[in-house]
Amino acid sequence: MNTELGLAAIALAGMSGVPGLMLPRGSNLGQRIATVLSVAASITGIWAAFRTLLLGPDPPRSLPLSMFGAEISIGIDALSAAFLLPIFVISGAAALFGEGYWKQSKNPRNGRKLRLFYGLLTAGLALLVASRDGASFLLGWEVMALSCFLAMSAEDDKKEVREASWIYFASTHVSTLILFAFFALYFAVKGSLVLEPFPVDRVDTAAANALFLLALAGFGLKAGIYPLHFWLPPAHASAPSHVSALMSGVLIKMGVYGMLRVCWLLPHVPLWWGGCLLALGCVSGVMGVAFAIAQHDLKRLLAYHSIENIGIIFMGMGLAVAGRSLGRPDWTTLGLCGAVLHTWNHGLFKALLFLAAGSTIHAVHTREIDRLGGLSKRMPLTAFFFLVGAAAICGLPPLNGFISEVFIYLGLFRTVSDVSVLTWALPLAGIPILALVGGLALACFVKVYGAVFLGVPRTECAELARESGAAMTAPMALLASACLWIGIAPGTIAPLLDPVAKFWAGGAAGAAVPLAAVAPLGWLGLAAGATALAIVAATLVFLRSSASAASALPTWDCGYAASAPSMQYTASSLAQGVVGLFSWLLLPSSSRPGAARPFAAGPFPVRAKFHQKVPDVILDRTILPAFGAVAWACFWFRLLQRGKINAYLLYVFITLLILLLWN
Repeated sequence: MNTELGLAAIALAGMSGVPGLMLPRGSNLGQRIATVLSVAASITGIWAAFRTLLLGPDPPRSLPLSMFGAEISIGIDALSAAFLLPIFVISGAAALFGEGYWKQSKNPRNGRKLRLFYGLLTAGLALLVASRDGASFLLGWEVMALSCFLAMSAEDDKKEVREASWIYFASTHVSTLILFAFFALYFAVKGSLVLEPFPVDRVDTAAANALFLLALAGFGLKAGIYPLHFWLPPAHASAPSHVSALMSGVLIKMGVYGMLRVCWLLPHVPLWWGGCLLALGCVSGVMGVAFAIAQHDLKRLLAYHSIENIGIIFMGMGLAVAGRSLGRPDWTTLGLCGAVLHTWNHGLFKALLFLAAGSTIHAVHTREIDRLGGLSKRMPLTAFFFLVGAAAICGLPPLNGFISEVFIYLGLFRTVSDVSVLTWALPLAGIPILALVGGLALACFVKVYGAVFLGVPRTECAELARESGAAMTAPMALLASACLWIGIAPGTIAPLLDPVAKFWAGGAAGAAVPLAAVAPLGWLGLAAGATALAIVAATLVFLRSSASAASALPTWDCGYAASAPSMQYTASSLAQGVVGLFSWLLLPSSSRPGAARPFAAGPFPVRAKFHQKVPDVILDRTILPAFGAVAWACFWFRLLQRGKINAYLLYVFITLLILLLWN
């Protein structure tokens, strides 16, 4: 029953954009049909996932198709269900948002294309996690990769979008090639492509380590773990906002799913695997949030925070793998439940933030943070939902990000009790790193929210902004409610997480224990509920005092007769201190007034401006220059191909002469 529901959801999502192809380009009917089918697919897929987690999995279903000697097998187990939930929740919410954000009547050139490949992207994601053999896994992976490329490049008339799309296209197919190598080795070791755990005596240490490293490269590139993140910021920034929500909330989590599946397949996991995952998580968390603080593009900033949160998820995975290796069920449960729950939570609050950013961009037609300001009075709902997402991503109670990070904190603190330095030194270092990441995230979103929604408008486009319609605000309300529900009632999600931890740990020495046995769910819920009540009470007191004020006065303006937008802090000025602190990592480049002609010289200062840019160290300072050097070298090699027969005869003569002299 569960598998059939999952297959029905995949089919509905895959077909959602097809009816629109039969209708005129300017008709909204195809858009409405696609939205209805997408929502129906989401409801069906969510129901299948809930049934699996609460009632147990069904046997997989085999399809009458074989490839490479292996039949195609589809099934939903506990790990698959844990990733099907965010796929269909976020896909349905983003599809509803697209109803108002990307109207067919206003986008006749690319609206049908976008909805077709959006539906195929959802179907590919669901097929990938429901696959029980390597062939169907790679099929779902390729459907996901191609449909995402075509969906994110909807505005292919823009140079920025084309460049970001091709970077993504090249990166995702490098990942695919690595996974082909992984499954080739997997088949050579196991003798089949069926995704079932290896027998204990079937795989040796060298083969297991090779499988892990190939998986880490292929899935790490898709997840955007640092330093394999380079494709992610331009791709998320350039895609339509509801596609960005699906990419950040779900697509990059396929790398997380792949790593968890690979670790589940192998009977014995070495301790260094956990240490490797934990170390990569620490590096990715710090680098992601550090680059995010320096950004001036709203969606690019959110994209770097995806790298940060992937780092937090990898920290949880590393703890779980170490728990299985050392036979510590408490580490396994807290690490895995923290990683899976943060996968859900990040999907919810990051989708919420991207949709709120899309609502803002839809109203002001710019992503530049320093061109905004004062939007909370013009777009109060969007401002409130962005604030909810910002508080959640910073790990503040009473929202969901706090709960999953507490699980990881608890697991890391439990490692301190281990007497072996090799087992607790790295996790102990992860505690302050996780705290640092949270503090930097808070500083970043103070900057963003203050520059975008507070103060006064800096430009005319911000002055004329108006609130989005119900089609765009309703999905944000749904996601914000889910963030609050998980935050104040964490005990309600334990029955969904326990089957995942039990399934993943299997019968290994580090088998999982119930989450309630190692995490104070009741106290966490009570504390979050008390915090929520305190926030509501403080808000009511503030509103009452504001309503009874005798008069409204402007903010203190240092004696100026009238304040101006130029007197406000900009995103650059707010972030300058943190960017300077991490300048040795970020390598920023700045343009400022020259020393030869100071802007304050003389009685009438000249017009001057300061601008700071932080290129990506991996993409802009390493990969693109390297490819540019290769292109330059290839250009000079073209001089040898002159199109003259006598030149080619000369080359043949020189080659023969060299060979004769060599011998």
